Amino acid sequence: QVQLVESGGALVQPGGSLRLSCAASGSIFSIYAMHWYRQAPGNQREWVATITKGGTTVYADSAKGRFTISRDNAKNTVYLLMNSLKPEDTAVYYCNIAVHWGKGTLVTVSS
Repeated sequence: QVQLVESGGALVQPGGSLRLSCAASGSIFSIYAMHWYRQAPGNQREWVATITKGGTTVYADSAKGRFTISRDNAKNTVYLLMNSLKPEDTAVYYCNIAVHWGKGTLVTVSS
């Protein structure tokens, strides 16, 4: 059974940085791409970034140049480093692999 546990969400001021982590259990981690999504209040869940099993990364336009996705296959963990945060980045952030989702971690960007 695959379990995903996100962490690292917090209240941060505009312009600040956060690093989110997603720890995965099970043997699925190294053979699939990993994704980060987010859902702001009242909005649909939207894709943020992807990292393939080989390390290729792809970003939504809203994340390009500010967010960096990375993975540590030895630790079964994927990260999302977020810089230059804006109030519109406020959302619950979820990691996803195949059909599996974590419960999310809340990021609030506010002064």
